[in-house]
Amino acid sequence: MVLQRVIRAVIMGPPGSGKGTVSARITKSFGLQHMSSGDILRANIKEKTELGLLMKSCIDQGQLVPDDIMSRLILNDLRKIDSSGWLLDGFPRTVSQAEALDHVYSVDTVINLNVPFQTIKQRLTSRWTHIPSGRVYNTDFNPPKVPGLDDVTGEPLVQRDDDRPETVTRRLKSYETQTEPVLEYYRSKGVLETFTGTETNKIWPHVEAFLHRKFSSLSQRAA
Repeated sequence: MVLQRVIRAVIMGPPGSGKGTVSARITKSFGLQHMSSGDILRANIKEKTELGLLMKSCIDQGQLVPDDIMSRLILNDLRKIDSSGWLLDGFPRTVSQAEALDHVYSVDTVINLNVPFQTIKQRLTSRWTHIPSGRVYNTDFNPPKVPGLDDVTGEPLVQRDDDRPETVTRRLKSYETQTEPVLEYYRSKGVLETFTGTETNKIWPHVEAFLHRKFSSLSQRAA
């Protein structure tokens, strides 16, 4: 599908909601650039940019990166691709960041993936990793041949701290507290579209059909 107008979209969803998979499908199907706040942050820290050094200092001290620094960082990257359509992932995370984005760009649509926390907990806590190789197994749908051991080396698998049940619960609660005001902000602007389900492959056709309709109407209005 060729877009006649620059489309600007945001995707939201808790860790483990399938956001990465859906983002990849959106960028491939609609030709948008995937702008991940985590990738932008890591690139700036690696390149030791002014904002990257500021953020590294915050992270090293165990502090949250202030909204204004995060907003400047993301907006700097978005300005570099001004003429391209994009899908923003991981930003905005607060209402202040959403307002900073709104001052510069008009967001056409916000895709919100609403996957039950119980489904996510089951999905994430079933993950076991072979640390040296990075191979990931899932005891539900991609189990190792021998329980607890890597298929290739036979070495033991471990559950990363991020995938432990107590950590997953804490992360999900933190996400809910932090992002509910952002969802409400976009809901009040009439651009929020929520997709509920437990399987990415069943959610995706609804997301795709919605975006085809949305982008088609936006392109017609621009014509």
